[in-house]
Amino acid sequence: MPFNRQRARQSRRARTHQPAWYQPLTQRNYRLFLALVFTGSVGVWMQRLAQDWLVLQLTGSPAAVGVAVALQFLPMLVVGPLSGLLVDMFPKRRIMLWCQAVIAVLALGLAAWAASGTITVWAVYASCVALGVTSAINQPASQVFVNEVVGDANLRPAIGLNNAIGQLGAMAGPAVGGVVIAQAGSAAAFAANSVLCLLVLCLIAAIRPAELHPGTRAARGRGQLLAGFRYVRERPSLLLVIALAGLLGMFGMNGPVVLAAFAERVWHNGVEGFGLFNTVSAIGALAGALLAARLRSLGRKGIVAAAGLFGLSQLVAALMPTLTLFIVMLVVVGLMTLLFLTSAATAVQLEAGPEIRGRVMALYLPLLLGGHALGGLLAGWLTEQFGVRTGLVATGGLGMLSALVIGLLLWLHGRRAGARQA
Repeated sequence: MPFNRQRARQSRRARTHQPAWYQPLTQRNYRLFLALVFTGSVGVWMQRLAQDWLVLQLTGSPAAVGVAVALQFLPMLVVGPLSGLLVDMFPKRRIMLWCQAVIAVLALGLAAWAASGTITVWAVYASCVALGVTSAINQPASQVFVNEVVGDANLRPAIGLNNAIGQLGAMAGPAVGGVVIAQAGSAAAFAANSVLCLLVLCLIAAIRPAELHPGTRAARGRGQLLAGFRYVRERPSLLLVIALAGLLGMFGMNGPVVLAAFAERVWHNGVEGFGLFNTVSAIGALAGALLAARLRSLGRKGIVAAAGLFGLSQLVAALMPTLTLFIVMLVVVGLMTLLFLTSAATAVQLEAGPEIRGRVMALYLPLLLGGHALGGLLAGWLTEQFGVRTGLVATGGLGMLSALVIGLLLWLHGRRAGARQA
C-alpha cells in the first residue's frame, strides 16, 4: 500500500513537471482524437491530390486542375456558415461519424470507376463538389470537438496540437498520395483513402462518450446563423487574422497546381517528381508542426511575420536554378506553411467563446479553403499564360503583400485602441 501511494505521488509530480503542450496527451480520448485527425487529414488530402492528378491526365491542362481545386473548396464558402451552426447545435461526434462514412463511399466509388478506365473529367468534378460539401461540415466539427475531448484546463495546448497534427496530415497526404499514384495509379490512392476512412470511423467509435466534457450548444433560431458574423465583425483583430488566412489561402496554398506544373514542365520528372516534391514539403511541414506545438503563441505580429516569410519562401523557390535548391526551398515552404496555419487557427479558436466557436471556425475555414479554391484557378491561369516560374513568383509576391497590408491594418487598429483607452 505505501508503495502504491509513493507511485501516485511520483505520477503527480511527473505530470506537474511535464511541459504544457504534453498535458493533453495524458488523456486516452485525446490520443485517439489526434490519431483520427491525422489519419482523416492524410486520407482526404490524398484523395484531393489523386483527383487533381487524374484531371491533369484526362485533360493535360493545368487550368483544368485549377477548376478541380476550386470545386473542392468553393462549397465551403456556401455551406460553411450553415455548417458552423450545425456544429454548435448538434453532437459533434455524430456529425464526424456521418461525414467520414460519406467520404468513404465517395473514395470507394472513385476507386472502382477509375480502375475501370471509363471515368470522365466531369465525374471527377462531381466528386470534388461532393467532397467539398462533406469537408465543409466535418472540419468545423473536428476543430471544435477538441473542446469536449480535453475540457477547459488543457484547451490551449490541445488546440495547438490539434491544428499542428491536422495541418501536418494535410501536408503528408499529398506526399503519400504522390507515392501511391506513382506506384499504382490514382485508383489505388482512392482505395487507400477508403481504408483510412474506415480506420477513422473505428477511432471515433473508440472515443469514450462518458469521458467527454459536455459542450455549450447554441439555441435554435434564424438569428443564430448570423451570430458568428456579428461576433467576428465586432472584433477587428480577429477579423484581420481571418482575412489574412483567406488571402494566404488564395495566393500561397496552390501546391497541387504548382508542383504538378513544375514536375511536368520545369524539371520533367513526371509523377515521381510530383510525389517527391510533396514528400519534401511534408518534411518541412513536420518541422513546422513541431515548432508550432512548442510555441505558446506567436501573437498577432508573429502570425503576420510567418505569413510574410511564407510568401517569401515561395518566391525564392520559384527562382531556384537547380532541382536540388528547389527541393531545399520546398522544405522551407512546408515549414512556414505549418507555422502560419497552426498559429492562425489556434489564435482564432482561442479568441472565440465556446458557445460560438463552431460558427467562427466555419467562417475561418471557408475563407482559408475558399481562398485556396480561387487561388487554384489563379495559379492555373498564371501558369498557362506566363509560365510556371512566373506564376509562383506572382503568388508568392502577392502573399507577401497581403501580410504587409494586414500587418499595417493591425498596427493601426492597435494604435486607435490605445488612443481610446488613454
